[in-house]
Amino acid sequence: MSLPRMFRIRQHFENPRVDDVAAATRLQLETLGLAARLKPGASVAVTAGSRGIANIDLVIGSIVRHLKDLGAKPFIVPAMGSHGGGTAQGQREIIEGYGVTEAAMGCPIRATMETVIVDRTPQGIPVHFDRYAYEADHVVVCNRVKPHTGFVGEIESGLHKMMLIGLGKHEGAKVYHRAIKDFSFGEIIHAVADVVLKKCKVLAGVAIVENSADETALIEAVPPERFAEREIALLKLARQWMPRLPFPDVDLLIIDRIGKNISGTGMDTNVVGRKYNDHVPTEQDDARVKRIFVRGLTPDTHGNATGIGIAEFTNRRTLEQIDHKITAVNCITGGHPTAAMIPIVCENDREAVESALSTLGLTPPDQIRVMQIANTLHLSEALVSEAYLDEARRAPHIEIVSEPEELPCDEQGNLFPVFTHTHAGH
Repeated sequence: MSLPRMFRIRQHFENPRVDDVAAATRLQLETLGLAARLKPGASVAVTAGSRGIANIDLVIGSIVRHLKDLGAKPFIVPAMGSHGGGTAQGQREIIEGYGVTEAAMGCPIRATMETVIVDRTPQGIPVHFDRYAYEADHVVVCNRVKPHTGFVGEIESGLHKMMLIGLGKHEGAKVYHRAIKDFSFGEIIHAVADVVLKKCKVLAGVAIVENSADETALIEAVPPERFAEREIALLKLARQWMPRLPFPDVDLLIIDRIGKNISGTGMDTNVVGRKYNDHVPTEQDDARVKRIFVRGLTPDTHGNATGIGIAEFTNRRTLEQIDHKITAVNCITGGHPTAAMIPIVCENDREAVESALSTLGLTPPDQIRVMQIANTLHLSEALVSEAYLDEARRAPHIEIVSEPEELPCDEQGNLFPVFTHTHAGH
């Protein structure tokens, strides 16, 4: 089968950027006047999640230093639901992989999967909270605000989700994801957050918003009483700044790597357009993708292939990278078991592309819309097929970088990645 000819394009997004992340974090925290609420020697738990948040070590390090300067005794708690295989050691290793180590932060890391049930919501849902965080005098909640991959609302992924899923650990995550079958996401997130804010001594929040290049675009310190108000506003900014596919209609999307450090679903369903159905784009999705081929996993995902089930095709190399136990734990906890299902496995990339194209009907190869991306975070550049050429020439936000040429494969029949290993995220 002859494959479509591909050319490289570069997208130009609105990309506000924080140049000095540590200083910006400190300046924001100073606006809260925390000294008035902190007694000398007070213990403060600071959350660290599993997502690949840009500069997270700088943000958390700055929070820790500010608290120490105020005479407090901060420590870090890995806060990430069921990730890391649902084990304390696995979760500790994840944040250490992001540079959040005891040596670098200058404070202890206290990892546990034990929780305290602090109360029940009006719906009868038990509210779980990390034991070490609950025993602390205060808690600082730190997270990135962005659209959730499975839910829609005025509050999605951010400070509230960290209070629920992150600090709820494996037990809390299981309960809340089950409760979503009976109550709306909005009902649960507000009810649980109300309990946490009343019972768990939350001192402050640090909200992060990123731009389309996976860079820190905004940092805001938020007092607990304004979590909901500010998160609603910041989510709108996050939607505005998030990366998008260069074209919404795609016959075959080739993704070099998926992983938990890229998105909660491995590939961001806000980007690929399968937020409401694993394999069929809906009218509510921004992108309409017919087939997805996943070529690999990120090293930072540690074998967690959550989201692989959203794709129709993969290769033998990717299959061998999967830790099936870790993936199953995460997907079962999240109430999304189909995200762990294995797509059709091909021996190499060329076979996968040919197999995918053969399922698309009678469209000639030169008219098939194929797109290859590094992952759903790094979308500044992509390879797209010749069928997009006229549209690319007309689009003001797209720059054509190369002329169309044959889709190159190596001697093993595998494609070359969109970016080399030296590019961010690879």
